[in-house]
Amino acid sequence: MSCLQTIQDYGLRSIGIGERLLPKTDFTLCEHFTLIGSGMIWNIYFGIMAMITGFFLATALAVGKASPNKWLRKPSQWFIFLFRGSPLFIQFFFAYFFFLSLKKTYPMFDALTSAWLGALIVLFLNTSAYSGEIFYGALRSIPKGDIEAADAYGMTGWARFRRITWPTMLRLAWPAYTNEAIFVFQSTTLVFFSAFPAWQQRGDALYYASYFADKTFNPFVPYPILAFYFILLTLVIVWSFGMVNKRLNRHLPAERKAKMRFRLNLAR
Repeated sequence: MSCLQTIQDYGLRSIGIGERLLPKTDFTLCEHFTLIGSGMIWNIYFGIMAMITGFFLATALAVGKASPNKWLRKPSQWFIFLFRGSPLFIQFFFAYFFFLSLKKTYPMFDALTSAWLGALIVLFLNTSAYSGEIFYGALRSIPKGDIEAADAYGMTGWARFRRITWPTMLRLAWPAYTNEAIFVFQSTTLVFFSAFPAWQQRGDALYYASYFADKTFNPFVPYPILAFYFILLTLVIVWSFGMVNKRLNRHLPAERKAKMRFRLNLAR
């Protein structure tokens, strides 16, 4: 079988398109790259969906924690403390068995026991807590002069938050938030170890890497390939978040970089 045929057969297998059965013997390097790359679709799905939904909850948590109203501040503080204080791996197991008991009582919640939804909820809540703490720290670091300037222009309430507080918070928090994004995408590998099952052998990248390692008794081929894919993904995240960071800081003066000059050194 040619490598092109392998890509056609297994490139989208993790989402149910292509060959139903996994290869059994004579594994080629192309099959390793193709199937592990196919599983990366799920890792990217978990990471993107968790970051998008968690961003809005994190903003609400940060604002709630900074609020003088204890009915907003206390729930935000305890939510952040709970999910930052407990291991993500334990959160996966606790959520799965909670969803399983909920499914037995109310069959309508059957989808929660599937990885595509149940594991996503756990990642969403976890990253919301960590990002909320990052945004809260950025809120506390907003220069008072910016707020005073907004007050001087007559901005109050929602207008001040939308035009001054929120953009400044994002600008200050974005470097740390980039690290959180990298952590979330790498944490998607924990879905394989959690209790959430892979439906019809359609797992994430670590599922296929473990499959090849078990069949060949050689972990030094599939796991480096898996690491290679995540390194590429990290580079994409750093680049894309860097573009956003430039956009957020577009109003600031550009840093002047000294040009390198080569001079002949005649004496020491």
